[in-house]
Amino acid sequence: MNTVKKSLTSNLPRQRRREVVENDQFAGFARRIIRAHGRRVATGDVEALRDLVALSSVIDDAIGEAVIGLRAFGYSWAEIGQRLGISRQAAQQRWGDRP
Repeated sequence: MNTVKKSLTSNLPRQRRREVVENDQFAGFARRIIRAHGRRVATGDVEALRDLVALSSVIDDAIGEAVIGLRAFGYSWAEIGQRLGISRQAAQQRWGDRP
């Protein structure tokens, strides 16, 4: 006999982890663009230097957004920290205060 009330469980959201499809290729593409930007600056485009340095804050923001998204998907601080090579405490201290 099934004692679980369907009305209590049927509306619960089920979050699924996305299958990784092309993250390696996408990350490689992003690295190539950033390196090309550095080479462009190195050839004398001093005006682009500030833009290149500003990318570091954009990358930091993107990492924070990614971590918060992973947390919303149900990943633990331990799982996130493991992927980053840091402790769960370090990951939580760095990104845990974001909305």
